[in-house]
Amino acid sequence: MKTVLADIALAMVALFWGIGFVAMKDALDSYPTFWLLVLRFGSAALLMAAIFRRRMAAISSAGIRAGVIIGLFLFLGFATQTLGLNYTTPGKQAFLTATYVVLVPFLSWALKKKFPGFISFAASIICVTGMALLTLQHGLSIGAGDSLTLLCAFFFASHILAIEHFTADEDPVCLAVIQIFMVGLLSLPFALLFETWPGFSGGSGLWSIAFTVLFCTIFAFAVQNVAQKFTPSTHTAIILSLESVFGALSGILFMGEVFTARMAAGSALILAAVLLTEVGPSLLRSAAGLLPAGEDRR
Repeated sequence: MKTVLADIALAMVALFWGIGFVAMKDALDSYPTFWLLVLRFGSAALLMAAIFRRRMAAISSAGIRAGVIIGLFLFLGFATQTLGLNYTTPGKQAFLTATYVVLVPFLSWALKKKFPGFISFAASIICVTGMALLTLQHGLSIGAGDSLTLLCAFFFASHILAIEHFTADEDPVCLAVIQIFMVGLLSLPFALLFETWPGFSGGSGLWSIAFTVLFCTIFAFAVQNVAQKFTPSTHTAIILSLESVFGALSGILFMGEVFTARMAAGSALILAAVLLTEVGPSLLRSAAGLLPAGEDRR
């Protein structure tokens, strides 16, 4: 039951991240990329530190190191994704970023020396196929931006695995605060060196930033960290891929984008991968329970 509740919570995270695509696009009309990251993650870290100040006061030095490591992976993911977007299309980048879904079970296998199961690999492949249908409209050729995006997928996969590893022994909420702070802190030098501060101009941009701070950052990363104490990293990666489906639906509802039959098929495959992840193990156990007595159930 804890795993089911954790997976439902992760689906809520994917929902807010999907809606966050629209909010971030609106905010980018008013603020350049790294200043937007500074505002989003810096504000979220300050609010969370104030809300959870008692928990933060009790964090150990090991917990701080763990949060820094997790935050470093998260920042590297955002940084390489942002840089790569300058040299590739949003559709290709959305697909290539989603390859972290496949990377997670392989990296988990390599690090833990424990096979995550055929269901995890099958669901990952189905999920990435769905992402291809959902996001790729003009084929796939690999260039410099695409290579950076693949690197970003590796960092996001590492971020998920780092959360799974460190939340076993550390306070997940404190780790969320530190990792969010790290993204804002590491984004600041890039903003100062390469971008111009636009000032607070008001308008919808600030409301969009407020949405991303409260729901896409504070809520999302705190919930992800807590949920990963109770669900495997392979579950996490596949369920968070629903972000792309919710993002596509948000584009239709709020920005008038067209949802094609190809995109519908891709969304269906992603949902199928999530369902396989959730009910596949139970079906296998049920099938094993129906085997005749004495038959090999391995």
